[in-house]
Amino acid sequence: MIQQQTVLKVSDNSGAKTAKCIKVLGGVKKRYAYIGDVIIVSVNELRNKSRKTSKVKKGEIFKALIIKSKTNQTNKDGSNLKFTTNSVSLMNKQGKPLASRITGPIPASLKKGKFNKFNAISSGSV
Repeated sequence: MIQQQTVLKVSDNSGAKTAKCIKVLGGVKKRYAYIGDVIIVSVNELRNKSRKTSKVKKGEIFKALIIKSKTNQTNKDGSNLKFTTNSVSLMNKQGKPLASRITGPIPASLKKGKFNKFNAISSGSV
């Protein structure tokens, strides 16, 4: 469950390390976001190695796709999916990934639909 002011880990190679949720997209009164939802984030911290070659700067605002969440997610077949961190991947205004690689697996529920580019650049699916 991600809401405003939640600090999230960025698990791609865009150059950002952490980001803070500014707004949950998808309705006027939508308060929480789950895996597969799009939110608006502000970059809080950059990775040390890529500060000069980074695609992002501290304080910039991007859309982000939630790929991992600590909240328990129940699938249709009855299995549960739970990660140890809240994690996002940054995207540009057109909805394409900003990075060229996502570290760690992403849920199989993101395979279909408009997020199949994220599945292509990830290391696998759960």
